[in-house]
Amino acid sequence: MSSTPPPEARPSRPPLLSTVRRLPLAGVLRLAKPSDIWFKPASSVVVATAIPNLTLLALGRLDLVMYTMAGSFCALYAHNLPYAARARALAGVVAGMLASVGVALVTASLTSSPAVLVAVGALLAAAQKTLCDATRIGPPGHLIFTFISSATLFAPQHLGQVPGHLALTLAAGAVAWLVGMAPALLRPHGPERRATARALHAAAAYAEAAGPGRSAGPGRERARAGAAAAIHAAWQSLLATGARTRPRRALELLVIQAEEALAAPSAADPARLRSWAAGLRGTGTVPLPDHVRPEADAELRGLEAELASESVKSPLWRRIAPGSPLLPIALRTALGCALAGYASMALGVGRPYWALVTAASLYQANVTLTWSRGVQRVVGNLVGVLAFAAIVPVAHLGHAALIVCCLALAFGAEALITRNYWLGSVCVTPMALLVTEFVRFQEPGGLILDRIVDTLVGALLGIVAAIVVTNRRAADHIELAIDATDRARAHAERTLAAPSPTPDALRQDRRRLTAALVELRTADDAAAGEWWQRALPQQRVLVAEQAGHRTLAAASSAVRGTGSGAESVGAGRP
Repeated sequence: MSSTPPPEARPSRPPLLSTVRRLPLAGVLRLAKPSDIWFKPASSVVVATAIPNLTLLALGRLDLVMYTMAGSFCALYAHNLPYAARARALAGVVAGMLASVGVALVTASLTSSPAVLVAVGALLAAAQKTLCDATRIGPPGHLIFTFISSATLFAPQHLGQVPGHLALTLAAGAVAWLVGMAPALLRPHGPERRATARALHAAAAYAEAAGPGRSAGPGRERARAGAAAAIHAAWQSLLATGARTRPRRALELLVIQAEEALAAPSAADPARLRSWAAGLRGTGTVPLPDHVRPEADAELRGLEAELASESVKSPLWRRIAPGSPLLPIALRTALGCALAGYASMALGVGRPYWALVTAASLYQANVTLTWSRGVQRVVGNLVGVLAFAAIVPVAHLGHAALIVCCLALAFGAEALITRNYWLGSVCVTPMALLVTEFVRFQEPGGLILDRIVDTLVGALLGIVAAIVVTNRRAADHIELAIDATDRARAHAERTLAAPSPTPDALRQDRRRLTAALVELRTADDAAAGEWWQRALPQQRVLVAEQAGHRTLAAASSAVRGTGSGAESVGAGRP
């Protein structure tokens, strides 16, 4: 009755093997489709930056732009979250920015030693990277924090100026919070509607990939993993919504339909799934599947308690405690930023924080992704300095022109960066160079040369640090994810084996198993790109995923009342 794999499918813990994985070049610069909400962070950062910048222009104090920009850039965050959760997340981002700038300003007021400033900047970058990853705040992650705090570290300060500068950051952060929350007035359920639409589209794509006559292969597996991740994200979005209003209950029913398609793709109708997704645009009534409308309350009975229990997350300290896979990446960040900053100092570059920020921008989940980001950063920055050379004559026409150029570049960066990081960097680089011009206009040639040197130094030493600091804990995380998936699957199978399992219990188990499968796929992808890694338990991952998805299908069949869950689990066992 159980789909637990036989003993031979569960090999013992693999020995340590030093394997070097290939660092790719093909496809690193390929453009992807833009994000469906690229215009939200783009327009938000323009509005949130324009208000304080134009105010400072009117007051004749553009030398203070750096401190207001720290708060304004908080508008880039949390656009994927429902507004109840967004309010908390944006407040946390503003608080984190205030703390980062505070540490930087106090340090700058107490010492002018570049060596000390680089060390503090590297430690700050590592802490920011770790906390952003642990809280899963999402793009742009730690990079904005590191850019702002590193720049303010090298801005001359007196201790008495710190409270006033922090007040400017807080005021601009409050404006960013209001800008980020403003769309709630027009479309209060917009984020969760988009998350549900993504889940429906992903489920439709998987149903087509797994349709009749379609053979199994990497494309089908990618579609299945993408659908599982989108469905999990939709439930997380609905969980963070707050009160269970009528629109939210209707969205829950649509996500259930996406779950059904993931579990039983042969019975799904991709056209209907996409039709429901299309109906979620705008502010109209949420479409309801006709065959579940009469029993909507029964369908969702107990979901409130279930979501409330799932909302209890592990404390933050546990996610960064000893043994966490985030800690080796934090060490890479600290080492790479320090090496880049000190190398820039040794070369006589006047702004070592540029090299530090370049190194900090590279670090992703593994070495392979870090290498790809390094290539993208170098290409984007080199093209970006050419763009700066073309833009700077216009920016030097006056401070108003300088502000307009920075706003246009900020919008362009967010419009392009979701297509590929290097393309967004083409706008970010000239914007970062123009920010230094608010105090006084400078000779462009020197800025361009310094930026090129710091980009190359930061990228090279950042990648070296990623290779030197190994992350064998990534493989340990796979083992934990496999065990969690097996436990979730076993619990679902016990529910299926009960004399009369309720649909609520089956759906709850199905959601937990989906979340475990998403975490397993994430852990396996992260470990697969690491260097100097022991042999990964690929067979165990494959068996766990196959068994988990069979159990999902069995639970779906039992919910619909079209088959025996226990028999479905046992069928087709390898």
